[in-house]
Amino acid sequence: MTDQARPPVPPFTYETAVVKVRKAEDAWNTRNPEAVSLAYTVDSRWRNRSVFLKGRAEIVSFLTAKWEKEREYRLIKEIWAFAEDRIAVRFAYEWHDAEEKWWRSYGNENWEFDTNGLMAMRHASINDVAIAESERLFHWPQGRRPDEHPGLSALGL
Repeated sequence: MTDQARPPVPPFTYETAVVKVRKAEDAWNTRNPEAVSLAYTVDSRWRNRSVFLKGRAEIVSFLTAKWEKEREYRLIKEIWAFAEDRIAVRFAYEWHDAEEKWWRSYGNENWEFDTNGLMAMRHASINDVAIAESERLFHWPQGRRPDEHPGLSALGL
């Protein structure tokens, strides 16, 4: 596994933090746990809801199980705040479960990066809200959100 730099790297400006957030969104929308894990340090520490993880192997295992449960997952992230080596984002994602029940999950993440731009720490708080299929707002084909698709603020989320 590699620890290659993942630009943009700290210290962040508003513009580079926005790029970092979009790159994270794009990676998660691939739903490829191994590729996503490479954006994190080898010993990255996570809190995702009430689950605590450490290291890439645990991240891969967690994301594999997540995307088996959360089907047709589509995510939008938006910058909330940033500092020298930290970024805070808010996000929403839509998915359905094995019974075809749709959900929108809302959350906030706090990220801390090393000097190579790898995420060393991730704290995520997430709430799930059941939605009717007719209430879905994220309709692009699986994968990267198209540039012309509105973000969270434009969607009123």
